[in-house]
Amino acid sequence: MSQSVTPVRTNQCALIRATANSPVHQFLRRFFRQKLAIAASAVLVALFLLTIIGPAISPYDPVKPDYNSLLQPPSARNLLGTDEFGRDILSRIIYGTRISITVSLSSVFIGSVIGTVVGLTAGYYGGSYDSFVMRTCDIMFAFPGILQAIAIIAILGPGLHNVIVAVAIYTVPQFIRIIRGSTLALKNMMYIEAARAVGIPDRLIIWKHIFPGTFSIALVYFTMRIGTAILIAASLSFLGLGAQPPLPEWGAMLSSGREYLMSAPHVALFPGLAILITCLAFNLFGDGLRDALDRKIVD
Repeated sequence: MSQSVTPVRTNQCALIRATANSPVHQFLRRFFRQKLAIAASAVLVALFLLTIIGPAISPYDPVKPDYNSLLQPPSARNLLGTDEFGRDILSRIIYGTRISITVSLSSVFIGSVIGTVVGLTAGYYGGSYDSFVMRTCDIMFAFPGILQAIAIIAILGPGLHNVIVAVAIYTVPQFIRIIRGSTLALKNMMYIEAARAVGIPDRLIIWKHIFPGTFSIALVYFTMRIGTAILIAASLSFLGLGAQPPLPEWGAMLSSGREYLMSAPHVALFPGLAILITCLAFNLFGDGLRDALDRKIVD
């Protein structure tokens, strides 16, 4: 009886050790050691919940004016006060969460997909195609991102959809450079040479062998670019080129509140804090994700 139990216990111990040494377990162990990244994750979870259930828990209509409550300070009735039209600032920030998160995720996703495809192919094939792609990126890098976005909006016209296009175009060369660099490092590896030797098509080598090696870098950069996208989208709305009134977008709220900095500073303070906290949370989460995925860090 004891002889039959021993192999079972041995197999169970081996399974436990294998699970403890799995890449997923190592990633989680490294990530949960970082307190700032965990705090940022909690903030991001709360923000994503607001994008889903925000309208259901919003205390007031975000666009309906109340001319009997103009520029009221924070109180029990309006926790964050009211704006110049008597609209509840808390309700507008809650609704603005959905707008800012949706715009930033959409723009970064579009830019990352295009940048990843171009970066993979440019790094793998090289030659004149690679030179053309990189010189184009150099031209785009020569101009500040906000100026590129303003130029694109000036051509397409103001509006949230055009903001998504502008931020996506700004994001593309960033991903091209990151993915191309990783592709150049991977394409001369022995397993890639072996795949070419046995006649595997280039498209399969790129997507099944090279792309998985660049995924972790792309994921980290994707996360950190969301904060930048939120900031650029808010800047465009602040300048009147993004969301148009009465849409409750954080940048537009900040723009309208700047006229009341002396008499009612809360009108600009709380949208500004929403932008700051959200961008900081995405950046801290991205830093934690990068450290957790870095295999050079010893547990």
